[in-house]
Amino acid sequence: MPNRHTQLLKDGEEPQGPRSPSSTFHLKNRNHRFLSGAQLDSVTAQMSSPATMAAAAREHVEKIRRERYYIGRVEQNPLAEDMHQAVNYLSQELYSKDVHFLMELVQNAEDNEYPGGVAPSLEFLVTSNDITGSGASSTLLIFNNEKGFSKSNIESICRVGKSTKKGNRDKGYIGEKGIGFKSVFLISSQPHIFSSGYQIKFNEKPCAECNIGYIVPEWVESRPSLSDVKQIYGCSKNLPATCIILPLKDEKVTAVKQQLSSLHPEMLLFLSKIRQLSVREDNCNPRGSTVSEIAISSEKNYQIRKNMHAESYTLHLSAQEDGNEQECGYYMWRQKFPVKPENRVDKRTEIDEWVITLAFPQDERLSRGNELSPGVYAFLPTEMVTNFPFIIQADFLLASSREAILFDSPWNKGILESVPSAFLNAFVALVKSRADAPAMSLPSMFCFLPVNPSLIPLLEPVRSGIKDKVLLESIVPCESHTSQKIFCKPGAVARLKPTFWDILGKARESGVDLKNLSTHGTYILSSHFDKSTHNSVLAFLGVKSVSSEWYAKCIEGSNLLKEVHEQLYLEIISFVVDNWQFFFSGTNMLSIPLLKYVDRNNVISFWSISRASQSSDRLCLVSEKKYISWLISWNQEFLSSRRFFLPPTTQTALEDFPRKSTVIQWLHRHANVESASVYSYGLTVVSSLNTDRRPVIAFAHFLYHSSQKGHLESYNLADLCRVMPVIDSYGNVVKTRSSILVPAKGSKWIELIGTNPWTNENYVELHADYKSAGCFAGNYTSEGQLLSFIKTQLHASDVPFIHPPNASFPTVSSPLTVGNAILLLQWIQNLKTRRVTLPARFLSCVQQGSWLMTSVGYKPPNESFLSNSEWSNLLQDGSSFVDIPMIDQQFYQNKLHEYKEELKEIGVRFEFRDASAYIGSRLMSMAASNMLTRENVYALLRLIRFLQQKVLSPSELINHVKDARWMKSTLGYMSPASCIVYDSEWAVASCISNQPFLDVKFYGEDILAYKPELKLLGVLVGFENNYQLVIDNFKFSSAAVTCDATVLILKCIRYVSSCDDFLKKLKELKWLKTSMGFRAPNESFLLEPEWECLLKVFDGIPVVDVGFYESKISSYKEELKKTGLIIRFEEASKAIGNIFKKMVLKSSLTKVTVLALLASYRQLRKQSPIPVELFNGMRNEKWLRTSLGFRSPSDAILYDEEWKSLSPIADLPFINDDDSHDGLSKEIHGYKHELKGLGVTTEVKDGARFVISGLNFPKHPVNISAATVLSLLRSIRSWLACTTKFPKDFGERISSCRWLRTTLGYKCPDESILFDRKQSYIYKEDGPFIDESFYGSEIASFKDVLAEIGAIVDVRSGHGLIAQHLRNHKDSATISRIYMYLKECNWEPMDKKSDWIWIPNERESGSWSKNTEKLLSGCVKVPVCVDGKIILSQKEDVFIPDDLLLKDLFDKFDKESFFIWYPSCSLPSVSLARLNNIYGSIGVRAISKAVEKNNSFTLEDRSCRKVDQRELLSVGLLQIVLAFLADPALDISIEERHRMVSWLLNVVVLETDRPITVGYRVNLSGGRSVDVKASRMLRWERVNAKLYTQRRNGAASCYKEKIVFATNFADEIAQGLLFEMADQITSLAELIKIGSLVDFQEAAVEYLLRSRNLQLFPEDEAFLNAASLGQSPCKQKFLVSYA
Repeated sequence: MPNRHTQLLKDGEEPQGPRSPSSTFHLKNRNHRFLSGAQLDSVTAQMSSPATMAAAAREHVEKIRRERYYIGRVEQNPLAEDMHQAVNYLSQELYSKDVHFLMELVQNAEDNEYPGGVAPSLEFLVTSNDITGSGASSTLLIFNNEKGFSKSNIESICRVGKSTKKGNRDKGYIGEKGIGFKSVFLISSQPHIFSSGYQIKFNEKPCAECNIGYIVPEWVESRPSLSDVKQIYGCSKNLPATCIILPLKDEKVTAVKQQLSSLHPEMLLFLSKIRQLSVREDNCNPRGSTVSEIAISSEKNYQIRKNMHAESYTLHLSAQEDGNEQECGYYMWRQKFPVKPENRVDKRTEIDEWVITLAFPQDERLSRGNELSPGVYAFLPTEMVTNFPFIIQADFLLASSREAILFDSPWNKGILESVPSAFLNAFVALVKSRADAPAMSLPSMFCFLPVNPSLIPLLEPVRSGIKDKVLLESIVPCESHTSQKIFCKPGAVARLKPTFWDILGKARESGVDLKNLSTHGTYILSSHFDKSTHNSVLAFLGVKSVSSEWYAKCIEGSNLLKEVHEQLYLEIISFVVDNWQFFFSGTNMLSIPLLKYVDRNNVISFWSISRASQSSDRLCLVSEKKYISWLISWNQEFLSSRRFFLPPTTQTALEDFPRKSTVIQWLHRHANVESASVYSYGLTVVSSLNTDRRPVIAFAHFLYHSSQKGHLESYNLADLCRVMPVIDSYGNVVKTRSSILVPAKGSKWIELIGTNPWTNENYVELHADYKSAGCFAGNYTSEGQLLSFIKTQLHASDVPFIHPPNASFPTVSSPLTVGNAILLLQWIQNLKTRRVTLPARFLSCVQQGSWLMTSVGYKPPNESFLSNSEWSNLLQDGSSFVDIPMIDQQFYQNKLHEYKEELKEIGVRFEFRDASAYIGSRLMSMAASNMLTRENVYALLRLIRFLQQKVLSPSELINHVKDARWMKSTLGYMSPASCIVYDSEWAVASCISNQPFLDVKFYGEDILAYKPELKLLGVLVGFENNYQLVIDNFKFSSAAVTCDATVLILKCIRYVSSCDDFLKKLKELKWLKTSMGFRAPNESFLLEPEWECLLKVFDGIPVVDVGFYESKISSYKEELKKTGLIIRFEEASKAIGNIFKKMVLKSSLTKVTVLALLASYRQLRKQSPIPVELFNGMRNEKWLRTSLGFRSPSDAILYDEEWKSLSPIADLPFINDDDSHDGLSKEIHGYKHELKGLGVTTEVKDGARFVISGLNFPKHPVNISAATVLSLLRSIRSWLACTTKFPKDFGERISSCRWLRTTLGYKCPDESILFDRKQSYIYKEDGPFIDESFYGSEIASFKDVLAEIGAIVDVRSGHGLIAQHLRNHKDSATISRIYMYLKECNWEPMDKKSDWIWIPNERESGSWSKNTEKLLSGCVKVPVCVDGKIILSQKEDVFIPDDLLLKDLFDKFDKESFFIWYPSCSLPSVSLARLNNIYGSIGVRAISKAVEKNNSFTLEDRSCRKVDQRELLSVGLLQIVLAFLADPALDISIEERHRMVSWLLNVVVLETDRPITVGYRVNLSGGRSVDVKASRMLRWERVNAKLYTQRRNGAASCYKEKIVFATNFADEIAQGLLFEMADQITSLAELIKIGSLVDFQEAAVEYLLRSRNLQLFPEDEAFLNAASLGQSPCKQKFLVSYA
């Protein structure tokens, strides 16, 4: 774009004086030009000379001062103060920011008139020079090249609200506030104006001559002069016609500079005159400048749109600020709309058309760095940020602050309502104006749509209106197969996924003919528009994505899969994969041919995903491409595998495809495609093999050749060999095997184990077919190769290489030859060498078979020995009673030593210890058979001694015999380790324990000579502190518990770490000697001096007998403590406390015991520690005998005289202090302090709780003294001082008895009132007031207590009680006084039905009567209102108005009134319902019950004319009636309800001009009657099948007439149909009335029925479809049905 900037200075000129950066706005039009200096001089020459103009101007100013403001005149201006205050108020309150004075000045400049050929400009200059001499630190100068101020302008500026622009909006003026210039007073106290010879200033302070400020002009004499102004402006430039000088207020300087620097560059956008606006600063120090420089220019290109009264043009703004240049083009749309009548306002009466301009920025808006720019202009910007991508300009009415438009103004509402239409027209012109515009340029136009919500909620209707209009416009560009552009409505267009657009683009590039994408049932959005950058716009337009079905149709219909290359084919598959889960799954994408494969004929075909996933056949992908041909060729051999492979080209392309893993994963999951390697394919084939022998042999060849070619890893080959089936020697296919044997012929295993004994263990003998040659899948195998492969891979083996199963074989159960024995050992040796564990059953049969030759014959290996001659001979010498089987090595030619380890493996024993163990085992078996004699025991002991002498260890022998129970003891046969040799050390232990001592009597004394050998066997010799044995074998006998035995027991406790069970046993036994005999430890005490005093209180305490134990027991206190002996003070306290509790339970505490206990308490409470358990028991147990039985101290009272007054009304637990057998005597008072310490109440002030809980009033209240009541109240007060709640039953007990004495007798508290003469003028005798004369004046001090127990303490609150006792009074004066009191208290009776009446007599007394009904029944007249007067009328002639329509009819009868009178709502009275009940009870009738209805109807048919029944009886009416009758609750059969509806269908509708009425009559007293008539409008003569209707004048003229007709129509139809079901008439009539009011409109009737849970059944709908109104055949049908 060419540079359109215009320089302010001529080329080569320099500004005069220091210059700071300036801000200049240019709005340039090519038709405008600037005047040269010569031209300006020529223009100036034509004007009057400056001196003449100045003189005329000054004379004009003086005239204004003299005539308007009375300056120089004697009299004062009477309006001076008002004028000053008015101007001050407007100037201070109108604008909320300092910037608005700038807006007013710009607005004034726009409204000014300019000379022809001049580009209107407005310049702002800030200087630090005080050119006005006012002392201002900064001054603002405004220059405008207008024509200059005229006289009328000066007149206007010197007034308020007298603008010269008023009423000229239609001429292009944009100012309207009337005080534009006055706004400068916000920033300047003395504004100056230099224009057209005028040199004036204004002052905000009141003028001294006229006391008026702001608008009084003063002539500027010297400072500033025009030369001063020109010096600042620039001497080389012509001074503009008008200059305004504003010396700034100090506090406003910063704000003015900031606002000048932030003037929006778009300010000139909608101004028709001003083409240039600049801001600069003249500062002595250029570095201190704070205003930035900017320049703006513009161009316009108009295009008129006559058909829509609009024009469009392009406007270019350019801004240059601080050397930086910005440009922005704006597409402008300007359209006129006629002003609607409802939107006219007084301020715009002269305007007939709205002019709305919309600006669409084509680049980034000029904003000077502001993030938010104004979106609404009223020629100048407001502060409304709309968030719309376009700008709205119109002649809006603004708020006083000029910040925003007035949303509640009808004028503005009309403009905003027109904005959507203007936008749509502009938008359509933008999008469709150029047919040759490339399609890719169209989407950029859609950025102007208001996609985001407005930041101003009140502008949302504009946004929604735009959206609604755009959605109805064919504006969205679509894909086209030709060069012709296609536009559709947003709702008819759909988007494609970006990935699919890429696929389509590549398909087109590769030459695929896609035809028109919109042929698949949906218009497709233009590919240029279908971008993610336009998502928000498309969402705003509601453009949805195409359905999943479309993609399937496109892929299948466009031949994409067959025509594209493999890479693009995979991209299509990848697209389907990516969108499968949430888009294509479950759609027709499942059924289109999508997946390639090679069929049995080697032809490429396609399967659908459904076919691939649901069939038992499977598609396969080869894991490595080098195996593809190999697997395909072998696949011909294995048809049972049911596998097919993807084409090689597809698989090759897939290898390099970026999304290979994702595609393969999806194929696996959703198409059941398998990834096949040679190994996995082999597994598949194995699983498919059956009993057919050829595939089994073929598979063996497949594995052999795959192995030879290296296609299988060794471990994979091993897996396949493991699962592959084989053919056994019988020709059967065997799939399960444990091992494979070489053929029997020529094998070793047949000689050793005979025929295959392990068939059941799946040991298979191979068939001879594996030796034959063969050719499979083009691969040849020679003879013997396959068998060698099977021997290697399947481990077909022979002895000694066979791995035996966990099973036996029979040949070892009998003797083996030397050769077979050696072969067996070699087999075992080979297995051990290969670290093979021998199976248990195999090993067992070898170990236990009697095949091994020994010294005693053939024996199993596990019973045989192979040893050296040394220990063998010794054993033979030392043990003559046991034979040992030794292997005959000569028999085996001395070769067995080569197989020593193998012999060990099968159980042969070699060591001395094994022989010893054998001897021991033999001995123990003899003992088990009771064959071990005493001599055998001695022989064993001698053998042990012999072995020790020969330095051979007898440990193995001992270990085998020591645990068996073969040694005889005093307690029977025991193991040696359980026996003890008795000696003196065991003497004491034997008294308290039962030990198994060796039976010397049985074995003889000689056995004691073998103590070392016995000890080796485990026999215990000597005590050796074996306290555990004492505990284990403890036996108790009190006779045997001596002092030494007791000490032994205590030693056992001390030295045995864990003896809990022993202690538990001791705690229960009586083994301790006490003063009371033998006792258990927990019952005994070890006496301590500190609690010895308690023994004087309680007799029979068992104390340990120290004399019996002497000093031996004193060192075992800890052990005694473990047994439970009471030693510590705390324990003694607890024990004695328990004794105390037991005595309390038995009530065995005597007077002496109690007093002694209190004495001990007195002594012990001062010690430390104290007996806590005992003291707690004394506090908590019920051991004190009181007048109410045994009580704990806290529940007992120590009596004194203060309690005497409370005794009559409360049951109190006084401690029994008499001298009787049960009493504690007066001595108990000597322990008052101790008792108080234990919790006994000793003073009345602390006993309120006893009074509260024990309250028990006597039957006769006369026995209750005043002192008793006052004491009770004191107790209650004490209680309330501690808590706010009473016990549950206290309220009932204190309120259920009449114990308070009142002036009307004894009363309950809630029936009593505390009298206070100050509160009312009522007397004490008027109610149940508490008797102050009886209680004294002190009773008044308990006001709070009385209130808490329910007494009324406020006389004004006692009106209820006083009213209850009203009938007790017989004196009229008293009754009157009480009624006045009740009125004063606003009393209302609790019982509304109470009807007692006081009937006074002539003697100032009277009587109470309750015969209210009798009194009222005698009434024969009731009140009515006639002509505003209330009179009494006979009750037979007066009615209750329960039907307001009937009331209206009879109220029109002028002669008399028929309805009862009701008091005004402003008067106190009972409710109307209550009054109606009263009137009804005395015989007044309700009008609805008293009226007689006259339904007679006579009308000549000839006076009627027949009309089409469809005018009254619509289908909607019949639907309502049928649905109502079909309600299951009514139980009406189908035939019956159709018959009832036929009554309506068969009627003849007759219209008459005569009114149709109904008559009503009421009978009065004296035989009189009154008749009235009401309009009925319709009459149905059901018997005659005629429906008469009163003619109406056209449609209903008002709602009342319509609802009257609907009501009468509904009643008549309902009554005619349901004359036999009167209870349902109202319900049906209500439905018909609603239907009539909505003219039986179909949708309304449908909703009405549903809202009432009604419906038409199919048979009813069929009935209505057949019944066409007005057709005779149907009528005949219904008549027949009815007949």
